[in-house]
Amino acid sequence: MPNEPEPPFDDQSMSLPGTEAGMEPAPRWEAPDYKAAGKLDGKRCLVTGGDSGIGRAVAWLFAREGANVAVTHLPAEKGDADAIVDRVVELGRRAVALEVDLRDPDAAARMVDRAAKELGGLDVLVNNAAYQKHRNAIDDVDLDQWRRTFETNIQGYFVVATAALAHLPEGGVIINTGSITGLEGSKGLLDYSATKGATHAFTKTLAQELVERKIRVNCVAPGPVWTPLNPAERPHSGEHGYEDFGADTPYGRPAQPEEVAPAYVFFASNADSGYITGEVLTLLGGDTRAG
Repeated sequence: MPNEPEPPFDDQSMSLPGTEAGMEPAPRWEAPDYKAAGKLDGKRCLVTGGDSGIGRAVAWLFAREGANVAVTHLPAEKGDADAIVDRVVELGRRAVALEVDLRDPDAAARMVDRAAKELGGLDVLVNNAAYQKHRNAIDDVDLDQWRRTFETNIQGYFVVATAALAHLPEGGVIINTGSITGLEGSKGLLDYSATKGATHAFTKTLAQELVERKIRVNCVAPGPVWTPLNPAERPHSGEHGYEDFGADTPYGRPAQPEEVAPAYVFFASNADSGYITGEVLTLLGGDTRAG
């Protein structure tokens, strides 16, 4: 196992949605030891929330495997989105950043059409963008937060996936980002955990709906991952603080995005996973309770 950053993490609180530039240590996403093999040559891939964290690492590995990529971002994330686009272009791939708030169904559907136009089609969709906000008590979760979380994390996935079906050919792939919270629940994250449980069920059912069209649907459900969302939405210390984020895993630390991204390459590659659909793959750092 590599010598990855471990808790305790220093105070680096920021406002949502958070950016990689404000994090220390910075999330590791470049995967220097990863050996690309042309598994996605010529594929056209859309990664929502591809500006930072898991999404950035996924977009990067897809590009290294030969894909052209579109990444979505919120206005405050433009700097991060431009940074990954520039790196992908340096590889000689096509890349585009698309600003969108996935809570707006019409805007989300238009974004998918634009991504397909910019890339010349669409072969792989990664539903990854998400919103979460810890609350100390159930009484603190108001209806506005509940709606925002569901509109981003599950309504957004549904709208983007159904819009993508107009472009995905036979052999197309949809990959959703789930979470351990959707398998076990997580105190302080009632709304987020509920959306991730819904994401897992959405994955399994959509896979059944699309198998006859030869479109595969799978889900990657990580445990704690060091991304901007954590210092942006949590206090530094206390019950839900990020100071000790990931310390309760067998590895004693959170995953880095570059450690999670290869699972998305596996699901995106028909050569690797052509007979796999409807699966929820857990990446939990040695924790065997869930799954």
